[in-house]
Amino acid sequence: MALVLSENALTVLEKRYLVKEEGKVVETPEDMFRRVARNIAQAEKNYPAGDPDKWEEIFYQLMTSLDFMPNSPTLMNAGRELQQLAACFVLPVEDSMEDIFDSIKYAALIHKSGGGTGFSFSRLRPQNDLVMSTGGVVSGPVSFMKVFNAATEAVKQGGTRRGANMGMLRVDHPDILSFITAKEDNSELTNFNISVALTEEFMDAVKANREYALINPRTGLPASSLQAREVFDKLVDAAWRNGEPGIIFLDRVNKDNPTPQLGDIESTNPCGEQPLLPYEACNLGSINISRFVTGNTVDYKRLEQVVHQAVRFLDNVIDMSSYPLGKIQEMVRGNRKIGLGLMGFADALYMLSIPYNSFQAVEKGRELMEFIQRTSREASRQLAEERGAYPNFQGSRQQQLGMQPMRNATTTTIAPTGTISIIAGTSSGIEPNFALCYSRNVLDNQRLVEVHPLFEEVAKAQGFYSEELIDQVAKVGSVQGIASVPEDIRKIFVTAHDIDPEWHIQIQAAFQQYTDNAVSKTVNLRHDATREEVAKVFTLAYELGCKGVTVYRDGSRDSQVLSVGGEKTTPVAGGIVPRPRPEVTVGRTEKVKIGCGNLYIIVNSDEHGICEVFTNTGREGGCASQSEATSRLVSIALRSGISVDTLVEQLRGIRCPACIRRPGVNVTSCPDAIAKALKKSVANPAPISLQQFAKEGPKISAAAASGGHCPDCGSPIRHEGGCTICLNCGYSHCG
Repeated sequence: MALVLSENALTVLEKRYLVKEEGKVVETPEDMFRRVARNIAQAEKNYPAGDPDKWEEIFYQLMTSLDFMPNSPTLMNAGRELQQLAACFVLPVEDSMEDIFDSIKYAALIHKSGGGTGFSFSRLRPQNDLVMSTGGVVSGPVSFMKVFNAATEAVKQGGTRRGANMGMLRVDHPDILSFITAKEDNSELTNFNISVALTEEFMDAVKANREYALINPRTGLPASSLQAREVFDKLVDAAWRNGEPGIIFLDRVNKDNPTPQLGDIESTNPCGEQPLLPYEACNLGSINISRFVTGNTVDYKRLEQVVHQAVRFLDNVIDMSSYPLGKIQEMVRGNRKIGLGLMGFADALYMLSIPYNSFQAVEKGRELMEFIQRTSREASRQLAEERGAYPNFQGSRQQQLGMQPMRNATTTTIAPTGTISIIAGTSSGIEPNFALCYSRNVLDNQRLVEVHPLFEEVAKAQGFYSEELIDQVAKVGSVQGIASVPEDIRKIFVTAHDIDPEWHIQIQAAFQQYTDNAVSKTVNLRHDATREEVAKVFTLAYELGCKGVTVYRDGSRDSQVLSVGGEKTTPVAGGIVPRPRPEVTVGRTEKVKIGCGNLYIIVNSDEHGICEVFTNTGREGGCASQSEATSRLVSIALRSGISVDTLVEQLRGIRCPACIRRPGVNVTSCPDAIAKALKKSVANPAPISLQQFAKEGPKISAAAASGGHCPDCGSPIRHEGGCTICLNCGYSHCG
């Protein structure tokens, strides 16, 4: 059967997956799938019953049929020099300077190989705690997270994937309040997703409205206490503001830890669906469930066959992958965890005429995942008979429960499928579709309206299709409230923002019931959603047995809070609040001689004008803290609508003895230098426009993806499963 790919799939493959030589694509999609199939089938040589030629053909058909896709690193790297096939890893962060920087080094090696990393910072002693060896005090977990973040920014992953991290902190850590607000500013920790690890004790304390103890990890003793309800409310407020932190129910995760004899699970991969022990890696793949719908039923017989093939494929990946560290290889091959999940659930519901926001959909999700889990476990048991159980089976939870030996400690995970779902031409993971029609970039900056093929098919078959309708739907993404669309069609073709939050959680919980690891799911909320709705999502996720949850309120990372040139305003009690720092700025850097050496002044602008100032002192030193304080206050004032002339008037002429006494210095102080740099920037704007910069300049950092547009192509992005995904070019910031 010939491989049939959409135009969008071809774009994504050419940009991110196919082999290039000197920047030119030299591989077809068929070549890529053949490369991967041949490489993964080589693992069959390790086992007496293996048949590489037979399984190469089976694996090739498995992928080219679009029935199954492995995670992105396998598609990118199998059969190539890198041969790093795992998507993500968890590293320990121990409470010593040597161990902390070892973790940073290991993370850099992982990011270089194309993987993402998860960390728990819960072992680090809190801010201002004592350092016994020096008599000093420590800066705490959040400050070290910034060091990890900077290291990640410096490492470009294999030319195709930017580093992504998960940072976790236990809710009973003394620094929990500063962690909850660590990403209040969208420009901070741009390479991290963050989650708070909630304990059963904390959730009980929230319910009882009582205090709970904060534990110093250095001593293991209570350090203080907080009102649980107040901490929960702060967590809800932060998530309402910009979607972070997410939450994970840590005790629930460890209850299902398959190898408790090896230690506790402390963190997950960057998107939260794969709890892992230190030095473990995740090896994921997804079945395109929309390919198994025939008429009004699911073809479970064919699905059973594909599950068995996919489990074997993923087990082979473990053998074929080259791991960045020896410790990782030892842990991965000791537990042999795999995570088989599905994508295309929303499209399958369309095909089955089942509304996503219905108990019928909840039951269908539960039915599908129960089948996949049961079948994947049977496939793993058969592999154990053929190849042997995973080495750490002795003492495992499976052995304690009297289960038959399995080849893999876990078999199921629901991952965000991002770009692989674009390749497969289906909806992502178990998420609802984000829109039925949307615009994407094509050549010469023109925009093409993409229509969901299932909706287009139904609209034409029932006679209500028109170009006017498509234009109308493209503006809002949804058909709700459009009278020309029949009511029964509107009921079935719902999108993310048409669905009340409770249904998102009901669906997630149904899949979690039959998933070994966890479920990656973002509850997409309308912009006008309240904090109470976020609190309800968190509470319902706990009550229904989820292992964690992430919310994203539409527009919460790119909305402005101050009126500038007629934009919307948000009244704030207590005074003016500056608009957020823009995602993209352009500007100039000026080197100025001062009394202490040199001062480097960076003045940046966005479409509204000058919006920020940064300063940096040279190697000779200077009043770095004073200059930084001045530049921060100037930046806040600029984004609060205060004119540049007013700021220049206040700063110019301030005198510093070091500047006045040193020959050849043409400024009277650092503030005076900043004033002159601002004045020059007004008189001589940056030579390149913001639009040119976005089109021609260097790649925008991952911070740009925290807003509403893709940093690579400028198209709208969607937030799902802890990821930001671009439908146009396949950009994904999730690891």
